[in-house]
Amino acid sequence: MKTKKSGAIRVPVTHGLKDMYAMDMHLAYQAASIGQFNVTAFSRLAAALSVVLSALSQHNTQIPNAIATLDVAVETLQTVRTRGDITGVWEITKSERPAVLSGIEMAEHCIGTLDVALLEQTAAMLLERLYGDQQQS
Repeated sequence: MKTKKSGAIRVPVTHGLKDMYAMDMHLAYQAASIGQFNVTAFSRLAAALSVVLSALSQHNTQIPNAIATLDVAVETLQTVRTRGDITGVWEITKSERPAVLSGIEMAEHCIGTLDVALLEQTAAMLLERLYGDQQQS
């Protein structure tokens, strides 16, 4: 008789959660495309991509080019943030959009390989890093 491993139960990401992430990413991207991008839309997009990227890194994903594609998207968004912080103008330029859109598409493709607990833990860890860094400044 086989014995089951005891431990945490893996709760897969549901279609509803996938849709929430997709909506945060695509609505922000659409806002950028029509000149309605702002710091709130930027924050939602950056958070979603960063959580998926970090979770995939922790999960040691085997999906080809996932980490590299998401890294480029996040680096692009860091450029957008720097520019937005300096100028007060929040936009994803036409030349930056392909990298960001590729990141969104990759995040959507990969999110189903993750589990809810990992996404939640990753989001909490990233928030702690962000607010911990801001409190030390």
